[in-house]
Amino acid sequence: MKNWAGNIEWTPTAIEYPASEEAIQQVVLKAINDRQKIRMIGTGHSFTAICATNEVMVSLDQYQGLISVDREKYTATVKAGTKLNLLGDLLFEQGMAMENLGDVDVQSIAGTISTGTHGTGQELGTISTQVIALRWINGKGEMVECSAEKNHSLFKAAQVSLGLLGILTEVTLQCVPAYKLLVQNRKESIEKLLPEVKARHANNRNFEFYWMPYTDLAWTKTSNIVELGEPDKDNFFNYWSEYVLENYGFKLLCEWAHLFPSQNERISKISAAAITEVKKVHYSHKVYATQRLVRFKEMEYNIPVEAFDEVWKELMKIVNSRKYNIHFPIENRVVKGDDILLSPAYQRDSAYIACHVYNKKDHHAYFKALEDLFRAYGGRPHWGKMNNLTAKDVADLYPAFSSFATHRADQDPDGVFLSPYFQKLFGIN
Repeated sequence: MKNWAGNIEWTPTAIEYPASEEAIQQVVLKAINDRQKIRMIGTGHSFTAICATNEVMVSLDQYQGLISVDREKYTATVKAGTKLNLLGDLLFEQGMAMENLGDVDVQSIAGTISTGTHGTGQELGTISTQVIALRWINGKGEMVECSAEKNHSLFKAAQVSLGLLGILTEVTLQCVPAYKLLVQNRKESIEKLLPEVKARHANNRNFEFYWMPYTDLAWTKTSNIVELGEPDKDNFFNYWSEYVLENYGFKLLCEWAHLFPSQNERISKISAAAITEVKKVHYSHKVYATQRLVRFKEMEYNIPVEAFDEVWKELMKIVNSRKYNIHFPIENRVVKGDDILLSPAYQRDSAYIACHVYNKKDHHAYFKALEDLFRAYGGRPHWGKMNNLTAKDVADLYPAFSSFATHRADQDPDGVFLSPYFQKLFGIN
């Protein structure tokens, strides 16, 4: 098996596709009896070995859908394998929506929250902060439930658990009434934009930008709720700019850069010149995500939001040194701090900076240079994105790591859900 980017491969001894909670429990009980290890996979969109196992692989692709909704409280309980794109449609049918989402919607809800995945918004937390209750099968084969009110400490460990407490079966979300967003994509000068970034985040519900390396250009994306008006119909211009150019056109440029590394700067400038301005209104679940057909490797780090200006200046110097074989844009978003034990945004409002390399190119030197920069400012990586953390790093970066470790040992004392990757990362023998 391979992950989405193709940089991680593994060969499980068995792949299970349970279609009910009872079937999931039986898979766990069998593994316990056979003294086997289990790892779970959603869409394989993580760039680390978080899913890899040479033993039992469990997919919840056949366990998707709504379980129950409370339209008065705007809460929904969903099967943990439900993909975000399906979930958006199912919630919309109930007049509901998730408060915020990231820019990819192919992941399962379990994988999304387990890795601390996020969108952007100064007053909005990671997707895990929208979770109000969880249910799972732990490493003892037991059914476990917790929420913000019930077993609060365990709940804070489970909101971002990396699949180390067990197999999630049900996720209860605090939703909001369905809403429309006015999204505006623009091409702007990075020199003029950077002094305004703080204000852009403060004055808009969702704001993010992508800097095109070696250029003075950035692609900005701004979204705000609108009450009036019908959603815009998809038209040929939007289809051409948002799907064809951003995927097939960019794919050709990536291949060109792969074959002729000396052309990186030219290709980045061509990509920047091709940025089109888009303005449209649509329901939220149709706005957040963009289709990504070009495969890449990604490293994303969370830094304290107050360190953003200094980090970005240093980042631009590193990229503009032209020492690295890259041309992909660099993404910036912000997230409100939270109290989730393994969340990169734990106890701090955060800026997230994401760096990408075409999957056929070597990433090591580039990612190492930027990781050193991020780490110098207390950076914590997105759990699903590439990093070189050690067990000591994890303990140092996450103040509540020992509390999580205690819950993990209690929920999975025999390490049914541990893989060599996590044993090394968390220093577990």
